Amino acid sequence: MSGLRARRLAARRTERRRAAARGAMAAAASVVVAVGTATGLLTALGGDDGGGADRAGPQASRSVRLDALPVSPSPSSTSSPSAEPSRSASPSPTARRATPSPSPKRTPAQQEPRPSTGLYRHPDSQVLDWVRAHPGDPRQDVIASRIAGYPAAVWFTDHTPATITARVRAVTSAGAAQGRVPVLVPYAIPDRDCGGHSEGGAPGLDAYDAWIDRFAAGLGSGEVIVVLEPDSVAQSECLSAGERADRFASLARAGRVIKDADPAARVYYDAGHSGWHAPAQQAAWLKQAGAASADSSDGVFSNVSNFHTTADEVAYDRAVLDSLGGPPSLGAVIDTSRNGNGAPSDGQWCDPAGRKLGRAPTLTTGMGRIDAYLWVKLPGESDGCRGEPGTFTPSYAYDLAR
Repeated sequence: MSGLRARRLAARRTERRRAAARGAMAAAASVVVAVGTATGLLTALGGDDGGGADRAGPQASRSVRLDALPVSPSPSSTSSPSAEPSRSASPSPTARRATPSPSPKRTPAQQEPRPSTGLYRHPDSQVLDWVRAHPGDPRQDVIASRIAGYPAAVWFTDHTPATITARVRAVTSAGAAQGRVPVLVPYAIPDRDCGGHSEGGAPGLDAYDAWIDRFAAGLGSGEVIVVLEPDSVAQSECLSAGERADRFASLARAGRVIKDADPAARVYYDAGHSGWHAPAQQAAWLKQAGAASADSSDGVFSNVSNFHTTADEVAYDRAVLDSLGGPPSLGAVIDTSRNGNGAPSDGQWCDPAGRKLGRAPTLTTGMGRIDAYLWVKLPGESDGCRGEPGTFTPSYAYDLAR
């Protein structure tokens, strides 16, 4: 009996140890679930109508203003960005530019994200400047998490041929180091914006061609997306037939130069937006500008700095691509930065009230022939009515994001 009792006592002690171990494992699992839930909440913030977001985590980040970057950026640089012109994306001018010059100091909000395949978020922009400078502002958390935390395009708007290569290289090399894809917007075509808010650009097409050569020299060999000259095709009606033909020849050349310099570059041409020209008319111009050739083009972009719904742009872009012809690999990218509520019914284009953020930027749309949703226009940068054209306006940003 004593031997049997001893064996029973040993069995009970073994069972108690097993139960304790099961309890510890259950507690650990509950912690993992809780952490996973919190992480899911952080990464789920974004567009109003779905779509996978390529974001670098809950840190604040930004789009850029690289107009005055020195040839060799250094921590002692004191260059300040030149004012960026606004732009037009529809028959009326649409202010759309802005990019802040990089700030030399790094804060915890600027720590490099983990390498991954996704869109690159540049660490210097007007929105992040504002976020860092206003930690006590009640709007700061919303603007930081819903706007500054997402990747946006980097615009190059001034002519400055002496510095353009270094400024492009600064962005593309940083993107390559993180394993991420930068979105670059060359915006220096002569007669830009037809004299509207964003007027400016190179002094002539010869100067523009030389500037594009230097732009392309900074691309490196990694994957980049180039949104080539917003409005340059859709707004070309302000030019004479001869001027338009010359512009289109320069745009076709620009695409070839960019893709020759970096075969991994993806170049998209200006398709305007769904509320502007008929698809067939837009496609006819795009063909003249080189958008149907695989040597110069990967497709078209639409809705830059505008507000038309993603569904309308998908249908419009597919119609443009069908009319354009070209290889079946041609696709479209859509600016979803401010189209969450669609375009105003009254046609207002300048910082209209009642708008909101659209789908989060992503390279995975799940839609045939739609290659990406991008934030080409940084939300909160004014068209010129809520603030100076191209400047970050926190009240407008907060209205879009909340």
